[in-house]
Amino acid sequence: MRILTLSWEYPPIVEGGLARHVRKLSEQLVRDGHEVHVVTRGGGRLESVEDRHGVVVHRVREPEFPKDDLDAFIAWVEHMNEDMLAAGAELGGGFDVVHSHDWLVASAGRSLARRRRVPWLVTVHATEYGRHQGWVDKHPQSHIHGVERRMARGADHVITCSHFMREQVADVFGVARARISAIPNGIDPSDLQPVADLPRLRAKFAAPDEKLVLLVGRLVYEKGFHLALDALPGLIRRVGKVRFLIAGSGTAEAELKEQAERLGLMEHGTFVGWTGDDVLHSLYRIADLCLVPSIYEPFGLVALEAMASGCPTIVADTGGLREVVPRGRRVGLRFRASSVRSLERMAQQLLTDDALRERLVAEASEHVLRFDWAEVARETTGVYGRLIASRRRLRRAATT
Repeated sequence: MRILTLSWEYPPIVEGGLARHVRKLSEQLVRDGHEVHVVTRGGGRLESVEDRHGVVVHRVREPEFPKDDLDAFIAWVEHMNEDMLAAGAELGGGFDVVHSHDWLVASAGRSLARRRRVPWLVTVHATEYGRHQGWVDKHPQSHIHGVERRMARGADHVITCSHFMREQVADVFGVARARISAIPNGIDPSDLQPVADLPRLRAKFAAPDEKLVLLVGRLVYEKGFHLALDALPGLIRRVGKVRFLIAGSGTAEAELKEQAERLGLMEHGTFVGWTGDDVLHSLYRIADLCLVPSIYEPFGLVALEAMASGCPTIVADTGGLREVVPRGRRVGLRFRASSVRSLERMAQQLLTDDALRERLVAEASEHVLRFDWAEVARETTGVYGRLIASRRRLRRAATT
């Protein structure tokens, strides 16, 4: 198959987990014998067209997107879609399917699929409704929610990264469940090899007799970092020598640092900002515990990466995290979502029970093997194939 994929981010431009997902899926599809073209944004010294591990990447040059003005960001997205549509149109025909990832490239994807008269597939990685816990009545949330609804309803098929998200898309957007497939993210353990001198790296953040608690991700409200900070003073009192490490950046960074100052935590930990994957994978290896306290989480890639790296993990009992850390499997612990007290108790239990941590790590090392990119690609091409076959049947019926 010839596959045309659209994504607003693709390595080395990485804003979050979406870029990694699109890269790994695209590279696996190429390994499986398919031809994949990705239209994405570029800038700086990046080539306008390049071959990255067999994936043909076409970059439209865009200015840096506005981070603090949502109206300006929406206008920026609309301009990016116009450029992506033009770039995609230049590639000509011969594609079997157009695959858009999230609302930011919905307009270009829909137009390109219609021009080529091929199936249009979208992957919904998250929703504005979920990020804002249903509060989407006011602008600009209402605008983004509307784009997502039209995208989900207008696509030939929708893929979500979890069954939780499948239900949300069906309920919130009114999409028939038969038109939605839940295909989880994958993970490649070979990507998680640390490159740093681990003893030296750990010594930068914690003494040998201290426990190191790691939090990773975008510093935004829905990731629940404020809950973890609220739990840390009590955890430090009960366990003793505990330090925290927060790796990530985002719009809530200043607010979280102010919260840490107010709680007297800055002498007990560090905000290291955004880190590259090589450093991040090393951080998983040196931590005694990884906390994933999300309020809204479509999947939970951080939890999966932590478990694959041998880091004991505690997650909120919510969303897609329930599928990454399923009940009945001792691969990680789940605390009551949004409960600071529950999080504090569970972290205390795990930090003071070496045997439990070892059991969780051993079980998790087997569990993560289920999240295989080869299987993700197989299921995805299965959806492609069904859509293509259905389109051909409709065309034959129309000519008879």
